[in-house]
Amino acid sequence: MSSQTADTPPPAAQKPAKAKAVHTTQPRDGQQVFDENCERCHNAPQSFSPSISGTVVKHMRVRANLSKEDEQALMRFFNP
Repeated sequence: MSSQTADTPPPAAQKPAKAKAVHTTQPRDGQQVFDENCERCHNAPQSFSPSISGTVVKHMRVRANLSKEDEQALMRFFNP
């Protein structure tokens, strides 16, 4: 005989524990971000002024769906 009654639902199946995302503490390299996201349409610029690069990166962050971290990495890449 089972110890469960007709009114008691069966115990829920054990769900496997979700793997936690591993976050690195090192920022991404701006060259890598550029190569992965920008290079297919753009050549790397020789130089940008900080005001121009800020405008370009903010615009392209939206267009290319870049993260805030990728935006910051690109700013470091354009303005070392």
